[in-house]
Amino acid sequence: MTRDTLTTSAGRLLRPWSAADVDAVLLAFRAPDMARQAGRPIEEPAAAAAWIEERRQAWSTGAAFSFAVTEAGTLVGSVTVSAVDRRHDTGWASYWTTTPARGRGAAADATRALARWAFSDLGLFRLELGHRVDNPASCRVARAAWFAVEGLERAKLRYDEQRFDVELHARLATDPAPD
Repeated sequence: MTRDTLTTSAGRLLRPWSAADVDAVLLAFRAPDMARQAGRPIEEPAAAAAWIEERRQAWSTGAAFSFAVTEAGTLVGSVTVSAVDRRHDTGWASYWTTTPARGRGAAADATRALARWAFSDLGLFRLELGHRVDNPASCRVARAAWFAVEGLERAKLRYDEQRFDVELHARLATDPAPD
């Protein structure tokens, strides 16, 4: 059994998603850059509730492990380990923050805590993440969370009719933490 509540080095709390998060999820996905990340519209309470329930179900089956990130009780983002491959001990890390929380280090702090948890509690050895090359803020998060750049995946993502290159980063359980 894995722990489902973590505290980051900066005192943020990573906790399971709950039905009480519906309004915060709706607000988060109103931002245009977030809306396209959801895969489907999250514009009504029922859609937000379904999004939360999907994360809770994925946790219960071991398919993915998603945490709500909070500061002083306010939801500021999400971090997730998905695509868990037990044969190779690998997973895919992802993160997002609400518009008001951006630029304050919440995503990097939470992603560092997520990686520590994935290596210790899940027993993973390698975590990967990727970001569109036109998203320098996400790159700063990946680097601040100690994920090394590994390469470029050309035209990997498609939103509407536009394709985007993705920069791949990874972190190993054996990588030393920077000073």
